[in-house]
Amino acid sequence: MRVKGSFLRGRSVTVVLAAIGALALAGAASADKEKIQFTAAGQSAARGAVLRRADLGTASGWTGGSIKPDISGTMPCSTFHPKQSDLTLIGAAETRWKNTGLQFDSEAQVLETPAMVKLDWQRTVLDPRVIPCLRTGLSGALGPSTKLVSFKQIAFPKIATYTHAYRALVDVTSGATTVRVLLDVVLVGRGRTEITLTTTAPAAAAASIRTAELRLARLFVARAT
Repeated sequence: MRVKGSFLRGRSVTVVLAAIGALALAGAASADKEKIQFTAAGQSAARGAVLRRADLGTASGWTGGSIKPDISGTMPCSTFHPKQSDLTLIGAAETRWKNTGLQFDSEAQVLETPAMVKLDWQRTVLDPRVIPCLRTGLSGALGPSTKLVSFKQIAFPKIATYTHAYRALVDVTSGATTVRVLLDVVLVGRGRTEITLTTTAPAAAAASIRTAELRLARLFVARAT
């Protein structure tokens, strides 16, 4: 997967990642926001679930680490506002790791009870309005050098109580060169923990990315307590 990776640092892809992830977790903001009451146990559980450098193997070139999770983002469309005010977020953590042409972003959010996770999943993942909302948000976020080719749910093995995945294909143009990029979002939930893995990579590497995502998602599920 050695390709020119400068597009990963560009504003267009950053905005797309923000849009595609906006509904992935309980932290998706709206006028009806969840309660935020971080606890030591919740924070520990969230930090323990996310992607670590050791998870990426021995290959060199990886940079990154923990970043502050954004739990105040806006919805990617104006027509869908799932209820959140009866949910309580007690922990959140995020890590981001980059290599040439490749980026993994993992975020874990811990809710107060498993019942809250179930409610959130029904409202912000299974609702039929989710995909049109995300597609609209992505289309609006793209700049003049990027073009949304497709956005849809993709099959993913049911490795946890809650499992879902989406893929966007985006053409990114720089000068006379156009690179097709995949933006994958894998959502898994177990117990009180919801985890999102967002991957940005060349579309040509889709097969190897799929293998890596499944391996990493299984690690996350095993760590979720």
